[in-house]
Amino acid sequence: MLSRLMVRRRLSEPELSLALLSDDSEAIVIDTQAALHSLSARIERGLGYELGVQEMHSTLFPVMFEDQSAAILCTADYADSAYATELIRLMASSYRLASPARYVLNLAQLLSVVRLFQPSRQGADLIGLNLHEETAWDQGELFIAFLALVEWGVKQKASDLHINVLSGQTCSEIRYTIDGRYICPAHFQGMSTSMVMAMLSAAWMNIEGGNGAVFDPHEEQQGSLQCSIQGMKVVLRWASLAAEAGPSVCLRLLVDDATAQLPCISSLGYSAAQQLEIEQAMLADGGAVLFSGVVGSGKSTSLAALVAALPPWRKVITVEDPVEQRIPNAVQNSLSRNLAVDSHNGFASKLRALKRSAMTDVLLGEIRDHETGRAFSDLASAGVRVYSTVHAGSAALIPQRLASDFIGVSPQLMAAPGILRLLIHQMLVSTLCKECALPLARLKSYPSWLPARVAHSPDLQQWLCNFERAGGSIKDNFVRNTAGCPQCRRESVPDLNGYAGRTVVAEVLDPNQNRTWLEQIGRLPSVATSVLSVKESAYQLQYGSGSLVEVGLQKCNTGLLDAFDLEQRIGGWGQHA
Repeated sequence: MLSRLMVRRRLSEPELSLALLSDDSEAIVIDTQAALHSLSARIERGLGYELGVQEMHSTLFPVMFEDQSAAILCTADYADSAYATELIRLMASSYRLASPARYVLNLAQLLSVVRLFQPSRQGADLIGLNLHEETAWDQGELFIAFLALVEWGVKQKASDLHINVLSGQTCSEIRYTIDGRYICPAHFQGMSTSMVMAMLSAAWMNIEGGNGAVFDPHEEQQGSLQCSIQGMKVVLRWASLAAEAGPSVCLRLLVDDATAQLPCISSLGYSAAQQLEIEQAMLADGGAVLFSGVVGSGKSTSLAALVAALPPWRKVITVEDPVEQRIPNAVQNSLSRNLAVDSHNGFASKLRALKRSAMTDVLLGEIRDHETGRAFSDLASAGVRVYSTVHAGSAALIPQRLASDFIGVSPQLMAAPGILRLLIHQMLVSTLCKECALPLARLKSYPSWLPARVAHSPDLQQWLCNFERAGGSIKDNFVRNTAGCPQCRRESVPDLNGYAGRTVVAEVLDPNQNRTWLEQIGRLPSVATSVLSVKESAYQLQYGSGSLVEVGLQKCNTGLLDAFDLEQRIGGWGQHA
């Protein structure tokens, strides 16, 4: 197996990785788009039909190079298999073998090459094939290729798989969201657009609750599908966008690992002071605890961790779209609301049944539209404790978001005593690798990974002064080492070198400690106006355990975060000085 590779080195031309297999035969690992193009340029034809192994093309594909040497292209699972060894022995009796004679590709790359190089004329004539006719993609192989993309994402702990079809181009784009970064792995590039479209069509055939019997690149479509990856159930939440260049499909990867345990709030990055503040607010019955943040900020994980810590004598029911994490002692309901009308009727029925279930606590996966807004209003005003998430830019902007035209929660309801129990805004920020992080004080220029700064940006010395005035300690801060080290280097995702996971940076706002602000929200006809009035007045919101900027600076000053990283999320230090 490829996992038993002992030696790996980089070749300069072509850009290929050389590895030694356990049986001492060599194999080239194709891991970049340039390497795939270089390999394809050398191939003259496929030999599968000549050798009678055409049925194994999705795992073993024998080829003839232009120099009349023969080799096999294979997936990693077959690189060191008895099948590969026997096929090479068979080829050696009729052809001159290339050196090396094995090339390892991922499944998607292999299918692309198989598609590109039709069987030889001699082999085609023997079985009556016409090489000038388009051969249909094998649906089973296409779905296996799709699962290969999913599996790689699961292994890398990606939150999303993005498949961007570029209709006017030969190749399309495969990306992942890993640790909050939109990453384009080199070894998944070079997939033909025709194959990507066929692969999406094959995957859509397995969608549940989707709007549309077939994948339509000109329509927005939603749904979900389940698959098994490494013995774990993975739910894929599909959302396609009919973009100008072609359909863009985003697949949220939700892994249901029965062995995994929910983290506690402290392990996610909440400070002891914040934990105490949350615990105090949850002592009373009723009211809403709401988490806000951008997409991918870890809101759902924090929410699940908080609910999992409730005492067992409280009855917790969840309504999620879909269930993302298993919560002990909770009655969880997965209710997918796609674009079909029937699914929305089902959501209303579920809520009616929910109110007759004698629960003390309800988790609404997300408040995002009129339906969930009405559900929140009904449950919160009925004295049930409600936990949910919402997309908002800060804790103070949660009421504005809830009262927006998209959701429609009454400002007067939110201003009522006890309705808004706690408002929490969080972001996830990459933590530095302690083994290779570089002291901030030694920097002579801005880090190379930063985007180009505009002409009026401060020079580094001015930036350091702004950072100190905001509360940063230069001597206690470190910055990311983009080269990484053995502890953090990830060959398949070099964009994450120098990092060692992520931590929550959060602010906790208690509306009961900010009654004037809350009363203004309920008094004025527009929440947008009320928030503006709060900002323009001398009244300052009180964050018992620190604002987002203050909490972020605390983590910077302990060497946990890169101050340049944090700045990209909260704005320049000059505005916080």
